[in-house]
Amino acid sequence: MPVALDLESAIKAPFGTIFADQMAVMRFTEGTWSSFTLEPFQNLSLSPAAHVLHYSSTCFEGLKAHRRADGVYTYRLMSHMRRFERSAELLYLPRPEPDVVADMIRANITACEEWTPDPPGALYVRPTLIGTLNSIGAAAHPSTEAMCYILLSPVGDYFKSGPTPLRLLVDDCLRTSPDFGMAKTGGNYASALGKIMRARAEHQVEQVLFAPGGDVQETGAANFLLINDHEILTKKLSNAFLHGITRDSILTIGADLGYMISERDFTVDELREWTTHGEAALSGTAAVLSGVGTLVFPDGEHQVADGQVGPNTTRLLRALLDIQQGKAEDRHGWLEKI
Repeated sequence: MPVALDLESAIKAPFGTIFADQMAVMRFTEGTWSSFTLEPFQNLSLSPAAHVLHYSSTCFEGLKAHRRADGVYTYRLMSHMRRFERSAELLYLPRPEPDVVADMIRANITACEEWTPDPPGALYVRPTLIGTLNSIGAAAHPSTEAMCYILLSPVGDYFKSGPTPLRLLVDDCLRTSPDFGMAKTGGNYASALGKIMRARAEHQVEQVLFAPGGDVQETGAANFLLINDHEILTKKLSNAFLHGITRDSILTIGADLGYMISERDFTVDELREWTTHGEAALSGTAAVLSGVGTLVFPDGEHQVADGQVGPNTTRLLRALLDIQQGKAEDRHGWLEKI
């Protein structure tokens, strides 16, 4: 159950563990979606035979709302809604209309506006879609019933260490099924979890950078970028990995600042060469843009440049945060006032 409102304590708590006291909910039965309602934050009532519990019919989104002097603003709301719809389509779940889910989010934030902390904190928004069909015989069939709900969580830094350089293990294996990686679904995260846990125990890293066959892709929870004074390099979009909204934002901002944007495949060998002098970073809604200081390879550790968060990473992060927090012009129409 939610705790009494204490935003200072909430943003110091582990990321995503404190929740606003209301959530928007709607249900799909008999071929149609109900109107959404605002309900108290509470445990869900599900059949133990619910499709989601047996066949992982679930997807979600993660976006943020930011408090500014003139109110609360969501960041790239409709981009997230379109990705949410794509994930539902890949899972053959009943698809709620993006505009309807956006309205759920707006109503939920409005009802819980006091849960949005001042910068550098933010309100993390988690739309979730689950299959609720009461059947354990539907392993080869999609769920024809569903629930969509919104969670709101006041948050601070995603990484417990704060804005310090990260350690990554570079692992020659797949994060998930190569034709399903773009779905934001729990199964993709679960498939990577064992590798991440082993890497943390054996190498004291925060994340794993997956590079199957030497092809650098993404980490278990964020996209990966290489940066120097002139260029931002990241893997070109494919079905194999998540199409990050923050990734797209950084590339757009980088182009505005005069960086050359390169979206192409690159290898572990090129990664080693680049990071001798250049920078590396993770991008995501939760992580925002986090600098990498050390890469761990099978043959030993490799320091990224001077081992600190690089100046270009810091510059790009500051440029993004300034837009989100109203300190810089929103040239691309990414912010929407609630």
